[in-house]
Amino acid sequence: MIGKIVLKTEVTRMLQHFQYKPLYKDERIPGWAFSFYFSGKRIEGSYQQDGTIVWTSGKPDREHENALKKQVHDLMLFHVYDQQR
Repeated sequence: MIGKIVLKTEVTRMLQHFQYKPLYKDERIPGWAFSFYFSGKRIEGSYQQDGTIVWTSGKPDREHENALKKQVHDLMLFHVYDQQR
């Protein structure tokens, strides 16, 4: 018997026009608002000190949510935490 192997591949699209700003005037208090576009849709959220992401507008589809959270996390690590060193 010859078996058939089906491979499922997920194409990860990049988010575009990523922007972030502190949630508080006192920038020593951690927390940031961010926004970006994904598949032509504006998505906004907040990024907490512990890495928690809360979607505030335009929550992504479930199938893309984990990949987008990883991209946001990587961008925040670079722009906020790595720049403070």
